[in-house]
Amino acid sequence: MNKSIILLITALLLMQVSCRKEPGDEYKPLIDFKTDKKALQLIEADNLFAFDLMKEVDVLAEEDNYMISPLSVSIALGMTYNGSEGLTKSAFEETLRLTGLSRHEINYIHGALIKHLLKVDTKVTFEVANSIWVKHLYTIVKEFSDTNIYYYDAEIRSVDFLDPETKDIINGWIEDKTRGKVKDVIDVIPPDVVMYLINALYFNGDWKYKFEEDTGFQIDFRFADESSGKVDAMKLEGDLEVFINGDVTAIDLPYGNNKYSMVLLLPDESKTVEDLVDILDIEQWNEWLSGLDTLGINLQMPKFKYEYKTLLNDPLTAMGLGVAFTGAAEFPYLVEETNDLFISRVIHQTFIDVNEKGTEAAAVTVVEIRETSVPEEPPVIKLDRPFLYVIREKTSNAIVFMGRVGRPVY
Repeated sequence: MNKSIILLITALLLMQVSCRKEPGDEYKPLIDFKTDKKALQLIEADNLFAFDLMKEVDVLAEEDNYMISPLSVSIALGMTYNGSEGLTKSAFEETLRLTGLSRHEINYIHGALIKHLLKVDTKVTFEVANSIWVKHLYTIVKEFSDTNIYYYDAEIRSVDFLDPETKDIINGWIEDKTRGKVKDVIDVIPPDVVMYLINALYFNGDWKYKFEEDTGFQIDFRFADESSGKVDAMKLEGDLEVFINGDVTAIDLPYGNNKYSMVLLLPDESKTVEDLVDILDIEQWNEWLSGLDTLGINLQMPKFKYEYKTLLNDPLTAMGLGVAFTGAAEFPYLVEETNDLFISRVIHQTFIDVNEKGTEAAAVTVVEIRETSVPEEPPVIKLDRPFLYVIREKTSNAIVFMGRVGRPVY
């Protein structure tokens, strides 16, 4: 084989390698999330909601460790929002920061976002599952169910909430969709429950840059109460995206194909995590992200693994959704039989495991809808015919007076 043919074959092989596509390169999102104005507006709204929610949860959290999934909460509330009207609908839009977007735009962009998150990185496992469980004696409004099936791929289940097995069936669905990481979310089903709207998320991603495998590595850690102790840790030396100023050191740790990442936010020595939460808003977040720059560092951080469960009624009420938790709530599009419905609980439960390999995380949000208790009219008892009466002393049960009224006279 002459030299020119060898060079030609070599060039063709190099061209083939350079043109080879990574898995998932063919994926094209339904919306360009970098240029579409409405999509940009919704993503910013979701992030604003995320920071609002974190501030409220941080105030109420009694545990040293907590984790929320604003996306899970947004999806569950987004499905619920489709059944609202009037002041309740406006409260959803205000709380979720969605004012200025139509119901169709919100659903369409959220649906496209979910599909994008599922497909954007083939090296990361990301799963979303939605379901709506309705009391078997009620008929779900068709437009409401159709909307949530189409945009959120929601499963619709008609069940008997008074059946003791139903709680286990719903919890089993949640456990299955989170690969066993979130369990026993629903503790009890009240007798007047009409509907549950549930979102479940599961994430599993390996780090793009591998941490050293050193099972015995530990670092000294100063706890929230100012005490300190050694904790299991991991280390990574290399070039990472870092931002440092007088408030924070931000480090971007990518997963898989660099589509997902964990942003670590370490407060300055003069600050606390509470100080960071206080200043964390969309402008601050964007400033930190835009300031990220490549820096060679030796990163040492603790491994951590925990679960967290909370009730979001108070945080969401403080954020403007209070009307939805009262008898004044308007949910005319949930079921055919009644509009006397309100949100009784928003249950949120999460799990996270961060180690040398990567991160496994899961989250579930349950919106519980109950029927407003309609006070029954007390029975009318008319003493319109002769009657007896007894006057007694209750301690001794002694009868003091007795009588009959056969013809009332006054």
